[in-house]
Amino acid sequence: MFFPFFLILIMVNINRKNSLLLLEDGTVFEGKSAGISGFSTGELCFNTGMSGYQEVFTDPSYFGQLMITTNAHIGNYGVHKNESESENMKISGLICKNFNFGFSRKAGFDELNNYFISQNKIVITDVDTRAVVRHIRSKGAMNAIISNSEHTLDDLSRFLSDVPSMNGLELSSKVTTCESYTYGNESAKYKIAVLDLGLKKSILNCLTDRNSFCKVFPMKSSYEEIMSFSPDGFLISNGPGDPSAMTDVINLVKRITCSKKPVFGICLGHQILALSEGISTFKMHNGHRGINHPVKNLKTGLCEITSQNHGFGVNEDDIKKNKNVEVTHINLNDGTIEGIKLIDKDCFSVQYHPEASPGPHDSRYLFDDFIHKVSKR
Repeated sequence: MFFPFFLILIMVNINRKNSLLLLEDGTVFEGKSAGISGFSTGELCFNTGMSGYQEVFTDPSYFGQLMITTNAHIGNYGVHKNESESENMKISGLICKNFNFGFSRKAGFDELNNYFISQNKIVITDVDTRAVVRHIRSKGAMNAIISNSEHTLDDLSRFLSDVPSMNGLELSSKVTTCESYTYGNESAKYKIAVLDLGLKKSILNCLTDRNSFCKVFPMKSSYEEIMSFSPDGFLISNGPGDPSAMTDVINLVKRITCSKKPVFGICLGHQILALSEGISTFKMHNGHRGINHPVKNLKTGLCEITSQNHGFGVNEDDIKKNKNVEVTHINLNDGTIEGIKLIDKDCFSVQYHPEASPGPHDSRYLFDDFIHKVSKR
């Protein structure tokens, strides 16, 4: 039995070897290699962003996923020291059309291929990514394996059959911080407790930019440990995996919302907040991943262009039955729920990423709204 998204690495000099992408339905695509040698597995997903690839590759919400970039060119501006959302790459591997060796940006410090090698990650390039995306848009998200190794197709099929479905899979424990830590100026006006389910650094920056001192807590922290910080408000972060598999976190958030202090949930945090109110979640056909998703704010009537990365959603029918939950934002592409608030508590959440990084900053006002709620306490 292979560990979920297990990666076997054979560190050799890669010379553009023939590579394969094998989907769990048996479909095969061919390409060339970059990064290191070996094979890697994960759920296949695609991101439609035309820039910001370093932020995407280091987003903890992508843990356990093979990334397809729909933009034809990847790596042209290299890698920058200040554009990572976590300490290392979180994707299981990359599938792309044109992978750029070398880079043109003066501020860059290395080429993308060297970055993948340093991170022990596999890349398959020269793939007909349009055909791959069309296939999974029709068939739905599925597991896959990429390989530039000497293993046969039968070997790869056997390895792939041992990879668990994302449905029911808890992954936040793989990316949460091991120990609590503080972030920002200790003399800041507000104290925010952040529950790390796969936290992006840009979220912390958006809080500290608003006169907040943050303490980040591991996923398995107790309510008493978090409350010992005496926070003025709580942020429930983004992260990977199936939210319904996180029973302990759901129960923790139930207690947090009963504290009567403001709570802000982002992405996975949005789903956990919904589950804490008895609203179920579901696996989407493909999910939303990109930096150009239109969302309507139902209060203002305005459209926001948002950055998104999620494969699960909250159940609209359950929300209609719950008089304590109000929908605040909807997706203008497919009508799915993008934001909620609790009527009897000072808690709200959004399915997308208001910090963006990458993406437009249309939704960063939500951090202002959160801090305004905190300031009234």
